[in-house]
Amino acid sequence: MVYTYPAHMTLARSRGYFGIGAEGTSKSANVGALLRTAHAFGASFCFSVAAGYDAHAARRADTADTPSHVPLWRFASVAEMQLPQGCVLVGIELLEDSVELPSFRHPLNAAYVLGPERSGLSPEMLAQCKHVVRIPTRFALNLAVAGAIVLYDRLLQHGRFADRPVATGGAPPLPPASGHGDPTFRQTPPPWLGRE
Repeated sequence: MVYTYPAHMTLARSRGYFGIGAEGTSKSANVGALLRTAHAFGASFCFSVAAGYDAHAARRADTADTPSHVPLWRFASVAEMQLPQGCVLVGIELLEDSVELPSFRHPLNAAYVLGPERSGLSPEMLAQCKHVVRIPTRFALNLAVAGAIVLYDRLLQHGRFADRPVATGGAPPLPPASGHGDPTFRQTPPPWLGRE
């Protein structure tokens, strides 16, 4: 059976690839909601590190059954964590020296990692991150909500969308993707083309 999306829905597509994961979380429902969000945004993979993840409990929040469609890697520790070659690890954390998300240029190929709301990412994980960004909020957000905001920001940056209009409202639709059109010959076309 082939599933087709309704006409009003668009697939989340952007350049490059990304994955998202959580470190040290104990609430499986939060991880499940993060997985569902990642699946909706088109993640290439998901992962957990030293997380108390119960698949049955996570399934209550992950109604899309993400692990059946997107690879889910489970690592017991930061030392065991492995990412694809060339994949940049980006931590999401409320630190003073973190880059604010609206000012961050997302790597083309990235893995985003979030920690538990109360304690955040471990020093070992932060040491592995090439970048650390923060969502400019007054206090920590729910794991899945924070993940959704980061992935939406990535989609805005790496997706193909029309510029926002100056006035209130939506932008006109994008023009159709240009094709190559008919060939242009600098000499007389070959006879097999049937052109003069």
